[in-house]
Amino acid sequence: MDIQRKDAGKKRLIRRIVIGVVVVAAVAGTSVVVGRLKPAAPSVDLSVVWRDTVKRGPMTREVRGLGTLVPIDTMLIPATTEGRVQRILIYPGTPVRADSVVMVLTSQELETDLLNAEYAVKSAEADYANLKVTLEKLNLDMQSTVAQVDADFNTAKLQGDRDAALAKEGLFSEVDAKISAVRAVQLGSRLQLEQKRISINTSAEDAQLAAAKVKVDQLRGQFNLKKSQVDQLNVRAGFDGVLQQLPTPVEVGQKVAAGTPLGKVAQASKLKAELKIAETQVKDVVIGQHAVIDTRNGLIEGRVSRIDPSILNGTVTVDVALIMGKDAPPPGVLRPDLSVDGTIELERLNDVVFVGRPVFGQQDSTVQLFKMEADGKYANKVKVALGKSSVNTIEIKDGLKVGDQVILSDMSAYDSYDRIKLN
Repeated sequence: MDIQRKDAGKKRLIRRIVIGVVVVAAVAGTSVVVGRLKPAAPSVDLSVVWRDTVKRGPMTREVRGLGTLVPIDTMLIPATTEGRVQRILIYPGTPVRADSVVMVLTSQELETDLLNAEYAVKSAEADYANLKVTLEKLNLDMQSTVAQVDADFNTAKLQGDRDAALAKEGLFSEVDAKISAVRAVQLGSRLQLEQKRISINTSAEDAQLAAAKVKVDQLRGQFNLKKSQVDQLNVRAGFDGVLQQLPTPVEVGQKVAAGTPLGKVAQASKLKAELKIAETQVKDVVIGQHAVIDTRNGLIEGRVSRIDPSILNGTVTVDVALIMGKDAPPPGVLRPDLSVDGTIELERLNDVVFVGRPVFGQQDSTVQLFKMEADGKYANKVKVALGKSSVNTIEIKDGLKVGDQVILSDMSAYDSYDRIKLN
C-alpha cells in the first residue's frame, strides 16, 4: 500500500526555483564575461596594403605639379579695324616670318573712307596752290605800286629841288617852289607806307600759307591713316615664329571688331614650364630653386623663375626656366602646350627619421598608423607625430623608431580596431 507524502510538491517547487536562479546567474555571468572580451582582430590581406620601413638618413623635400610647356616670347595678332574675314592663308602650326600674311580681311566702309580721304587731300592741295598763286599776284601788284610811287617820289624831289633853285635866283615863284617841295614830301611818305604794306603783307602771306599747309598735312595724315588701315586688312604675323591655335579661332566670313584676336605667334625654340602647385604646398617654393621637368621623352633641369601671386582652383602657377643641357630632348619633341610633370626641390635634410608618406599624412600633423609586430602576423595602432613632408616621404617626429614597419594605405575602414591580423 502506497503512503502519500504531503511535502513532495513543496520540495519539487523549491528545487525548480533553485535551478532557475542558478541558470539566470550563469547566463548573466556569461554575458558580463563576453561583454568584457575585446572584439576579434579583423583579417587584412598583406598583399593589398602598402607598407614601408622607417629609416634614418638624408631626405630631400620636394613638391610636384602637373603643367605644360609655354613659349617665353609670344605676340597676339589683333584686328586693327573692323572687317570681315575673306581668306585664311596660314593655319596654326605653320612657321611664319614677320611679314607673312596670315589672313585677308575686307571692309567696304574703310575703302570708301580711304577714297574720300584721298580726294580731300587733293582738294586741299589744289586750294593751297591756288592761294599761293593769288598771294604771289597780290605781292607783285603791291611791288608794282611801290615802284610807281618811288618813281613819282624821285621825280617830285628833283622837280622840287629845281624849283627851289630857280626861286632863289628869282626866276620861279616861291609859292610854286613850296608846292613842289610839299608834293615831294607827300610822295615820300606814301612810299614808306607802301613799303610797310609789302612787309606786313609778306607776314600775312606766310600765315595764310602756313594755315593752308596745316590743313593739307592734317588731311594727308588722315589719308595715310586710312591707307595704313586698308594695308592692315592683310593681317601679317609681325613676329618670326610658329602660328599658334587660339581658344576661339576665327572663320572665313566672320565679322570681327577692332581689337579682336586673330592669331598668336610664338617662338617654339624658347619654352618654359608652367606648373600647377597645390596652394598648401607652394608656401616653401622660392625663386631660384632647382627643378626637374619630365617631358615623357626625357628629363630637363630648370630653375623656378616666377611664382604667380594669385590662386586659381586651389593651385598656384609656378614658372620654371628650362636649362637645355646636352641630355635634353631634341627640339622636335618639345613644343608648346606639351603636358609635363615637374618636381621642385625645396631643401635637403641631412639626418632625419622618415618613412613613406601615408595616404592621409599631412605635414606637421598627428595621425594613427598600424605598426606591424616583429613576426609580421599582427599590426597595432600607434599615434605618430609627423614633421616636414616631401612628395613621397615624410619626417617622423615621434611614435616610431628606425626599423619599424608601418602600413601607409588607407585604413579608415579599421578605425574602430586597435589591432589587425595580417594574412
